[in-house]
Parts: sequence; C-alpha cells; structure tokens
Amino acid sequence: MIESDSSRVNINTGTGSTENTYDAIVIGSGISGGWAAKELCEHGVKTLVLERGRNIEHLKDYPTMSKDPWKFQHRGQMTKDFLKENPLISKAAGFGEGTAHFFVKDKDHPYEQEKPFDWIRGYQVGGKSIIWGRACQRWSNFEFTAPSRYGYGLDWPIRYDDVAPWYSHVEKFIGVCGNNDGVEGMPDGEFLPPFDLNCVEKHLQQKVKEKYGRHLVQGRWAHLSEPKDIHTEQGRGRCLSRNLCMRGCPYGGYFSSVSSTLPWASKTNNLTIRPFSVVHSVIYDEQKEKVTGVRVIDTNTKVITDYFARIIFVNASALNSSLILLNSTSRRFPNGLGNDSETLGKYVGFHLYRGSVSADIDGFEDTYYYVRNPTEPILANYRNLHKQDTDYVGGFTTFLSAYRSRGDFEQGQVAIGEDFKNAASLPGGWKVHMYMQGETILKESNHVRLSTDKKDQWGIPLLVTSVGYDENDEKMIKDFLMESTSMLDSAGFKNIRAKDNKQAPGLDIHEMGGMRMGADPKTSMLNKWNQLHHCKNVFVTDGACMTSTGNQSPSILYMALTARAANFAVEEMKKGNL
Repeated sequence: MIESDSSRVNINTGTGSTENTYDAIVIGSGISGGWAAKELCEHGVKTLVLERGRNIEHLKDYPTMSKDPWKFQHRGQMTKDFLKENPLISKAAGFGEGTAHFFVKDKDHPYEQEKPFDWIRGYQVGGKSIIWGRACQRWSNFEFTAPSRYGYGLDWPIRYDDVAPWYSHVEKFIGVCGNNDGVEGMPDGEFLPPFDLNCVEKHLQQKVKEKYGRHLVQGRWAHLSEPKDIHTEQGRGRCLSRNLCMRGCPYGGYFSSVSSTLPWASKTNNLTIRPFSVVHSVIYDEQKEKVTGVRVIDTNTKVITDYFARIIFVNASALNSSLILLNSTSRRFPNGLGNDSETLGKYVGFHLYRGSVSADIDGFEDTYYYVRNPTEPILANYRNLHKQDTDYVGGFTTFLSAYRSRGDFEQGQVAIGEDFKNAASLPGGWKVHMYMQGETILKESNHVRLSTDKKDQWGIPLLVTSVGYDENDEKMIKDFLMESTSMLDSAGFKNIRAKDNKQAPGLDIHEMGGMRMGADPKTSMLNKWNQLHHCKNVFVTDGACMTSTGNQSPSILYMALTARAANFAVEEMKKGNL
C-alpha cells in the first residue's frame, strides 16, 4: 500500500486473492461513486474504489486553478490542430485550455454512433464531479409520478418522501446555496444563503410572477456561500465567486468528490482507491448464485486482476455502467448481468438543451454587479404539473442570467485607440440569456449495446449509441421558445432572439437510463433500493438507474439515492442478507 501525501488515499496494486478482498467495491469515483465510498466507509465497510483514469488530489492536481488569462499560451483557446483531432470533446460546456486536462481525448476512447450522440467523459479520480455544472434542484412528486400519471413511462418504485431525508443528508454535507421559496414543483431544502439576483433578474422575476404566476428563484447550486462546521471539517472554504470552478477550486468552494467525499472516506482508514483500473466485467459465481467480484484491466500495463467483495456498487456513469453489465455475461446471464427483463442498455434518455432565447433591455444603467456569480437563477418548471396542459408530456426547467457586456460595441461600431479604451472601460447595456433543460421520454428504441466486431485497446467491445430526438422533444422546444419570448416581451425586453441550436443529444452531459428502477422485475433492472432484481448484492446508483429524466438537474438525486442505497446495504450486511 502507498499512502498519498495530501489526501491519504491508498493506492493498491496487490495481485493475491487475500490482498484483493474487500467488503465492498465501488466502480467509479465521481459524484455517486464518491458518495457510495463515504457512506460505506463511515459504517466501517472496507471499500475499494476503482477508477479507470489517473489519480487526482485536491489542490495538487489543479494546474490552472489560479492561472491568469494572459498566462495561457493560447489565451484559453485550443489550437486548430487540437480541434481537428477532437471535434467531439471540444464542444463540451466548460471545455477550453484551462480545463482540457479533465476531459478525455476523442481518439483515446472511441465508441460507435448509430445516431449522432456526443458522449462527454472525464476519466480521473473524481470523474466529472470536477467539471459538473453544480445545479442542485430537488425533484418533486410531480417528476416521480408524471410518467405513470400521463402514460408515457414506467412508474417509479419510490416517491419524493422516500428520498427527501436523503436529499437533506446530502445537502448538509456538500453545501447547497439557495432560498426556501415554497415552490411546489421544486421542493425546498437545507440551504446556505443564496447568491442574490441582480437588478434585471429581479425585474424579470417580478414580471413573470405578476403576469404568468411563474417562479423565478435564486440558483440552488453546490457552493459554500457560508460554510458550516461540517464543511470546514472537510477542509473546504467559502466560495469566492471567481467562477473558475471547472479548473478545480483551491478553496473547495464547490462540491467535488476529490475535495469532499473521498478525503472524508479516507479519514476512516477504510478506503482504498485504485486508479488506472478499467473494469472489464462483474464476476458472477454460478454456484453461489451471486456476484463475487470485479475483473479489472490495468489501464497502462493491461494486466488483468480480479478483486472480490460482498457487495458491488456500479457508479461508472450511466453509459459506462450499462457497458460493464452488458459485458458481464455468464451461463445464468448470457445477455448481461441481471438482464432477465431484456431492458439492460435500453430506455436511455438525456435532457433537452436545444432551446435558448436572448434579449436586450433599456435602462438599469446606474446599476452593476460586483462578483462573478457562479450560480444562475432558475425559472421553475410550469408545464404539465397537476394536469397535462400542453400537446406534449414532460416539462422543462429554465436557467437564465442577466449581465452587462464589456463596452458598447453594438450596431457594428468599430473603435480604435483612445475611443476603444474609453468604450471598453465602461459597461454596455443589459442583456439576458435563457436556456432550457427539458425532460425526454425514455423509450426502448433509445438504447446502447455492445459492438459485435470492434473493441477498445483493452479488448472490451466498443459501446454503440442509438439515441435520438422524437416528436415530443420538438413540441417542447417550440413551446419553450414561444413562452420564453412572450415572457421577455411582456417584461419590456427588445431584440429578442430565439434559437434552436439543433445539437445532437449528449452535450447536456445528463445521460440517464439503461438500468431503470421499477417494481416489476419483468420490466426493469433495479428495485426500490437500487439493487439488481436478480442479483441482490449489486447496486446501481448513478444515472443508469433513472426511470425517467424529469426536468430538474439530476446529480443531487444520484447522490441522495446512493446514500440511501448504501445505508440500506450496510443494514442488509449486518443482517446477513448480503
């Protein structure tokens, strides 16, 4: 065992059966994997976390966290050669010269697109928790019940009340700023003080409430606006509103696995992390009729090692988790582990990010703002709540921000010399930008599967993605654009510009489904505790478990479901049931 200096995370490279046996194995070290490790380790469960990427330590491995813009070789941009070689990953939100080291390169991790799908990945300890968007709205019962109420999907085996205490558990630990607004479709939580709205956002808030009865609220984001004792105990400090989050925060001002859950788990001395570990498959024992471990291929040496445990948590992110179980075949499960329902890899969804609306507004020029707000106001979903009030199903959250441009160079003005300096030194007029995060329907036809003839560099079949839009999506986008335009017009905005960017699915980075939860083993993969119906010592608590996509940001739900499942697993282990 080698102990890391700053995070005290053990790196294990043993090859013997005894050395490779743990109480629990967690596949993936990102948002949900980190939470599985924290909860299990706190309960005394010896836990191995497997990560296919390199090790990342808080502070030590944030090379650009405080780098000035002028110190980047290309001023934050990527070269034409890089863009040519990486047309997919370079489209990702937040990608640039300051963050590229936290994203994969296209050629290193290929997959097959039967339909256009942009699969955004970050392979390192901490996964995409280092580069996530950080929005943390709770789901309401509207989201949990809508698919069955309106007949477009499978009924969830749980409701909001099942998850509510775990939402609170997670919020208190990670730190979520926001305000208790009493919005029925977006439940309140355990919030730190919110970042305030600026003057134009307050104006819009008032107008949409007066005319439409809709709720524009302060952003609910995983930022320490006012740290509590539990946060300082983690070694984290106040968010300084630098808005450089995706470079890695030196203060731990936003939540990530590497600044929070993994170091916390490590304090228990029950955690071992093994980076550079590509999971080939989960091992099913025909005689014991349960999973006994995980087969791992070393990322660099390609040496194969088996690791063993009583329980397995699969948290590799939705599509990779589906890939791993599809590749985990046996006589009992010839089509993938636990796949008696033939739903493994199916019912894959995402969030609609195609629609956006921008506009200008006169006035308010005697007011400015003083920080780089790392959060965005949220216009809560107002569609299809108590009843279906549109010609489509599902709803959408709207994110927005109002801001002033640097210098007034509108109307094609060109300035040079002193005129340019004078114009650039003063803020321009106020603008607003709104964009949608819409629910999509999980359909059997939207699926992933293993390639029959192509493999990656570790001999594992490539994943084939076959995921696309449908008529419901098109109707929702049209409605978002019309309603957002109407609200801005009513609030006195001008030069309103509505846009459908037509981007392929995937750039939302909210892939969900593939191993959905459900009460009936004939139509789902997981039960209400996120256990495989047909293999009870395997839990899946990342995005693969989702029965529907809802319209709220999903990451905090993954964390809550993970904490809930991990605590259930511990109790079942104590009873001898696992």
